[in-house]
Parts: sequence; C-alpha cells; structure tokens
Amino acid sequence: MNLKLYKPLCIFDLETTGTNIGKDRIVEICILKVNPDASRESKTWKVNPEMPIPLESSQIHGIYDEDVKDAPTFKQIASKVMEMISGADLGGFNSNRFDVPLLAEELLRAELDFDLNKFKLVDAQTIFHKKEPRNLGAAYQFYCDKTLENAHSAEADVMATFEVLDAQVGKYEDVPNEIADLSEFTFHNKNADLAGFVGYNDKNEEVFNFGKYKGQGVKAVFQKDLGYFGWLQNADFPLYTKKVFTKIQLSSKF
Repeated sequence: MNLKLYKPLCIFDLETTGTNIGKDRIVEICILKVNPDASRESKTWKVNPEMPIPLESSQIHGIYDEDVKDAPTFKQIASKVMEMISGADLGGFNSNRFDVPLLAEELLRAELDFDLNKFKLVDAQTIFHKKEPRNLGAAYQFYCDKTLENAHSAEADVMATFEVLDAQVGKYEDVPNEIADLSEFTFHNKNADLAGFVGYNDKNEEVFNFGKYKGQGVKAVFQKDLGYFGWLQNADFPLYTKKVFTKIQLSSKF
C-alpha cells in the first residue's frame, strides 16, 4: 500500500435521489474502512429515502423505489455509519463537493452531530483532475489498467476509488502519502462549511461567499445585523451550514 496511514481511512460512496445536497436523500451507501496495517472491512446499505426516486436517477444507479421499499431509513442505520467513520478520515471520488456534504446532512437530520474538524478529507477526483482530467472509469483504466464494471454501483465505485487513490500516491512523487498532507492537496478552496457558503479571508476569519454581505466577516455582520442570522436559519441552507452560522453567532456575543 502506497498510502501511509496513522488512523483508519474510510472511503465511501453514495447513490442518491439527486444532486441537491439540502433536499436529496441517500438510497445506497458503501464504506470501505482501510486500517493503518492495510487490513480492510466494508459495509454496504440500501436505504429507503422516504421519498420517490426520480426515474432519471434510477436509470443512472439502477436503484428503483421497489428495491428500497423494505430497506431501513437512514436514521435507522445512522448510528452504524457514525460508528464506522468515527476516529477515521474520509475519502472518496468527488466526495468533498458532494458525498461528504450530503452525508453530513443525513447525519444531522438523524440528530447525530457531524463535526468537519474531526476529519481529514481526501478526494481522489481532485488529484485526478489536477493530474489527468477525466472521470472515475477513465481514472480506473489509467491508474489501475482495469475496466470499471458496474459503474454507479456504490460498492464497485468505492472499491475502484480506493485502488485509484492508492495508485495515484504511488505514481506521482509530488502527491503526498500521508492523509493530512493529502487532504490539503485535494482541497480546491478552504471553506468553513461543506457547501462553500462560508469561506475564509487572509486573516483566517469566516466570510460570506454569497449575498449582500459577500466578502464580509460573518461574525462582524452578525454583531451589526442579528436579523440576518435569523433569516439565514429560516432560509433553505444545508443543516451543516446553519450549524456553522450558529457557532459563529454564539461566538459573536463575546
């Protein structure tokens, strides 16, 4: 194994009802947990999203309403998911932009706290796009010289993603093999939340990335316009973003 791990790394993939982080739901999740000694364990769950799966989504991942009608809801498996990822770092393919934010939403809806600061995030797609801009199937062919069978099956995708990530670390001398450094390498932009609504300025202070206060410090805005915080909490933002707003608002009182 080319990766140098000091704690477990959980590579995971989600199949979902769609791509709206705040509204769509998980229909399948697979987690591959790789330990520092290279031992592995994997879990796959079909999930009842408690909403109809749009046909266009089903045609991509092959999971239809009938396939998950008797499956557990995410809330019913949330504690098992949290148990598996606790104490680990997280990785995937396009995971920083989609899988991690959506997983955070599902965990928060299940009333389990997800704290981004407890995880290092590694995205194999970012490495691939920096080095060889393509998709997962092409990455698997390029790095592993294998054809990806059953693409958009969570289990097939997650196994291929781990092999791609491990091969990337072995191929490029300037791609680090330790997760902390690899996490930094795979981030495009550093944000305080998962959806990119809150960024940082050159003083490492949280700033708005949108709206009438774009570029201004969140803490300073809340101190002068508390009503804006109330509006944000009632608006259609992801739960994790609202959690970040709340944390900043509480600190703005001191």
